[in-house]
Amino acid sequence: MASLLLLTLFLCFTFTAIPFFSPVSAELEAKTYIFRVDSFSKPAVFPTHYHWYSSEFTEPVNILHVYDNVFHGFSASLSPFQAASVLQHPSILATFEDRRRQLHTTRSPQFLGLRNQKGLWSESDYGSDVIVGVLDTGIWPERRSFSDLNLGPVPTRWKGVCETGPQFTSRNCNRKIIGARFFSKGHEAAPGFGPIGGGINDTVEFRSPRDADGHGTHTASTAAGRHAFRASMSGYASGIAKGVAPKARLAVYKVCWKNSGCFDSDILAAFDAAVSDGVDVISISIGGGDGISSPYYLDPIAIGAYGAVARGVFVSSSAGNDGPNGMSVTNLAPWLTTVGAGTIDRNFPAEVILGDGRKLSGVSLYAGKPLNGKMYPIVYPGKSGVLSASLCMENSLDPHLVRGKIVICDRGSNPRVAKGLVVSKAGGVGMILTNGVSNGEGLVGDAHMIPTCAVGANEGDKIKAYISKNPTAAATINFHGTIIGVKPAPVVASFSGRGPNGLNPEILKPDLIAPGVNILAAWTDAVGPTGLDLDHRKAEFNILSGTSMACPHVSGAAALLKSAHPDWSPAAVRSAMMTTANLVDNRLLPMTDEATGKPATPYDYGAGHLNLDLALDPGLVYDLANQDYVSFLCAIEYGPKTIQVITKSAVNCPMRKPLPENLNYPSIAALFSTATKGVSSKTFFRTVTNVGDANAVYRVKIEAPKGVTVSVKPAKLGFSEKIRKLSYYVTITVDSKNLVLNDSGAVFGSLSWVDGKHVVRSPIVVTQMSPL
Repeated sequence: MASLLLLTLFLCFTFTAIPFFSPVSAELEAKTYIFRVDSFSKPAVFPTHYHWYSSEFTEPVNILHVYDNVFHGFSASLSPFQAASVLQHPSILATFEDRRRQLHTTRSPQFLGLRNQKGLWSESDYGSDVIVGVLDTGIWPERRSFSDLNLGPVPTRWKGVCETGPQFTSRNCNRKIIGARFFSKGHEAAPGFGPIGGGINDTVEFRSPRDADGHGTHTASTAAGRHAFRASMSGYASGIAKGVAPKARLAVYKVCWKNSGCFDSDILAAFDAAVSDGVDVISISIGGGDGISSPYYLDPIAIGAYGAVARGVFVSSSAGNDGPNGMSVTNLAPWLTTVGAGTIDRNFPAEVILGDGRKLSGVSLYAGKPLNGKMYPIVYPGKSGVLSASLCMENSLDPHLVRGKIVICDRGSNPRVAKGLVVSKAGGVGMILTNGVSNGEGLVGDAHMIPTCAVGANEGDKIKAYISKNPTAAATINFHGTIIGVKPAPVVASFSGRGPNGLNPEILKPDLIAPGVNILAAWTDAVGPTGLDLDHRKAEFNILSGTSMACPHVSGAAALLKSAHPDWSPAAVRSAMMTTANLVDNRLLPMTDEATGKPATPYDYGAGHLNLDLALDPGLVYDLANQDYVSFLCAIEYGPKTIQVITKSAVNCPMRKPLPENLNYPSIAALFSTATKGVSSKTFFRTVTNVGDANAVYRVKIEAPKGVTVSVKPAKLGFSEKIRKLSYYVTITVDSKNLVLNDSGAVFGSLSWVDGKHVVRSPIVVTQMSPL
């Protein structure tokens, strides 16, 4: 964020004396810049914006993308001097340098409350004719998950195309995959990735929508894969394959490339195309990957998503995998639905058996030749104090130390499965992968290539202590396949991005969590299940974990809700999911945090865990229109020109500044200053829309945070055929002497509207912040 702000300030103030048509400096390396242009300034003489943009340069300039739908402007490869001169044009509202993003990387539909014969699946006809756009690494179209058997014709409103390229022809699109595009211009123009950096490596990638990575195939089939055939990964997670919205149509937008990530200019172009093509839902499991959230006007995902939501398109995004650290959640814009990850009631147990007879539990997806109970010497290379050896980094292990032994490797730095290859290369026979303190007890299964068991931090410490006291320490590893009915579940995944919201803590993020641990879905043939170059195994399905896997569950859920309620706005769909979300696990106890084992909070799970059995009929929804988001941007002190970067059209902020906490969100976050002593209060305004029985009467139920007083006026809401919307006020009062915040720096409660059938619940977060 800081670098982008500095770039903008640098261009605005340092180059003000440069004439508009300045020559390119050959000494300066070209970079890709994204320019936001006031579209109404285009002279009538130019037939298109592209002609206008091109004419403003006295010499050829490499314009990469022209944006017309979610954003007005273009991206181009320019020297800094050239970029600075362009910025002086009066029609340029803003610019930012292209940035590389990272991907945030079955049984889960049943776990969400979906049933074959009743409920949301039957009410929505399995999402039939809703179009889900997936911005990811492409698709492997031959998978059975993407069959168009018994699907009707392509929806007539569809205006997209099926782009072709290496190993992808028009025949790869069908009535299931109704469109496919790829975006590589930003990637190929980027320093280090373009022609000088080698561009796209055609030996491992396809210049087409075909998926060379696997991530896009996995997320697409999670959201909308077909069902009714048996599936597993090497015998693990055997069952009937199905996506959340099996009859929804898929539109594929390949924006991420194997080993090199995803570039903002390409992502924005994909948003632009998806909205023009006619998608109903956009699923994007991509984020910054650096733990820093840019302001909305410098974040192309936020900008592209706003343009989509303004056109009625629901946008689901992943919360990031930097948990359990606080303030690690990403994709924070209030028009985005931000999804964290939880576990499901399925696991893949393995165990380490020590020479003294102790059995320590872990997980694994290893499917090769087992150790058959044979004991092997066990060694911890990190005992030497060399960090690279403790992490089993490439070329860090001494073959004389590890040959013929089971090796303990600490988690972190390099991929988990790659550590096993390092061990194998040095002659080791197996691996025990141990969590550190930051990962706690959070475990995910991996398709390891050597016998491996992943264990939590506590179990890892026990194994290391055993080695330190026993010169002849030995162990073996047993694998126990798949078990279902695991309790507790769901549990908030340790890696899932956590609140509070680092940009605007008045808006609770993440919004909710969904299944994101050990998810079975379709996979590419281009790489093995580990994704490593040396993994030559083929798998129709793979098991992955991440908020990348949680996001498409919500995308598929949105497709079902849009099919059942085509008149609902994106905000209404999100509200239905949030206000009906689960707070308890399958023991009927409060959800816990995998990292600590303690009860989780709204900073971990937002409104709760997605429950589609209830979301079909939420009773009331908290709706939002474009003007509500504009008022929010005014409230956070964005000026009209800055807001126009996001909204496309010019805006005027009211004389009386709105309050950001009064955005009609399905959650309430009350911020009090640490400088305020004694009793203080804040009042919030909310409006609910009745989408249930016309003559319903709701009464408020309050669970006040500890040490906090919450009052609601009115305490009863009566709806009728003519009265579909009603508003209420919430007053939150704290006494600084009695307010005791928990470890996360907040206290939590809830507000629910109840009519005997529905419980419309909103979390309440109360915290204190130091004044600026």
